[in-house]
This record gives sequence, C-alpha cells and structure tokens, in this order.
Amino acid sequence: MATIKSHTDLEQSEKLAKILPIESADAYWWYSGKRFYIESIDDGDFNENSDIRAWSLAALISILPKIHKLKPILDLEENSIQYSGIDLYVVADNPVDACYAMIIKLNEQNLL
Repeated sequence: MATIKSHTDLEQSEKLAKILPIESADAYWWYSGKRFYIESIDDGDFNENSDIRAWSLAALISILPKIHKLKPILDLEENSIQYSGIDLYVVADNPVDACYAMIIKLNEQNLL
C-alpha cells in the first residue's frame, strides 16, 4: 500500500522553500525534543528562525499553473499528474509526492 501523506516532508519542504513564494505554504515543521511536528500556519506560532515551511496537497495543487491554457490533471488512483497535449507527466507513490515532483520539473523547465 502506498504511503499516505498530508504534507511535504522535511526534505521536500526545504527545497520548495527555495523556489516557491513563502506565502504559498499553509503549514510548517517545528522541532521539539527529538522529533519534528507539523502544524497549520493558521493554528501555530511560526518561528521564522527555526521552523520550516510545508505545503499540503491542496496548497501544492493550487501552485500548479496552466500551461498553454492547459490545466494539470491529477489522477488520484494512479498518483500521477499530467498536462495533456504536452510532454509533462509525473507518477509517484502518493499525490503529495507527485505534485512535488511536478513543481520541481516545472521549475527546472522555467514553467513555474
């Protein structure tokens, strides 16, 4: 069974924070003791110096742009995203990872 994720993991969050507008994040990772926790931006006290922004599936989907008037198509059964008519297709273990991979791909192609 595929892993179910609600948000980007720490590594993904750190990479996205370098390429996405910070206000597009809707959650953050914070550290306490020996463990990281995730919390909604609205519910917590985000600390710019120590916390790491994170993105939910909804936030990631909202970031995906139209390309040549084409909207991205998210297939939840296959965990894939594609732009029909052009060669942009990504498959992953879960929808969050698929959106993350597509955003990275779009950024590399200067389409974001």
